Amino acid sequence: MLLPIIPLSIANGFAGQFLNAWFLNKYGIESTAIITSDVETNSTLNDQYIHDYEAIVKKQDGKYATTNFSTTSASIYPIENAIRIPQVNKTFPVKYIPGYEKNIVILYNESEEGKNLRQYEMQAPINTAKIKYEADPTNKEFIQEYISALEAYLQVYNDKNYSIKLEELKNNLKQLK
Repeated sequence: MLLPIIPLSIANGFAGQFLNAWFLNKYGIESTAIITSDVETNSTLNDQYIHDYEAIVKKQDGKYATTNFSTTSASIYPIENAIRIPQVNKTFPVKYIPGYEKNIVILYNESEEGKNLRQYEMQAPINTAKIKYEADPTNKEFIQEYISALEAYLQVYNDKNYSIKLEELKNNLKQLK
């Protein structure tokens, strides 16, 4: 009976917060939280200082509960190889199990910062294609790459300037054929 304790405790050390994030996202209820304190510690992880956070979580009755976590113990969903904690004094979405509001999962991609980051990341292929196009505006492959990048972006975000540029590029491509 005692044999699985050691391997399970080791596994918990490596995968505990990921299982917690998955569980809370699957079974928790959505709410919001605000980080009220961000204290940099003397400890480091990957050459970055670890931070201790204090936050308040809005409960179902509208009142707030206090919780604490650190850079290394934060549960963040979606699970990825990045630790992204929202800014102090900004409301962000979380999930928790009613009655135990201290254990939260941060829904980073649903926060304002997460949405801005995703939009910025979607602009990277546009910027790459733009540089290629500006270097050789007669290269059909570069024009098509720029068009594809703009179309992918415009399927998610409405941007008038990108729409105008897309039509301009399509016309340029027709003239080159």
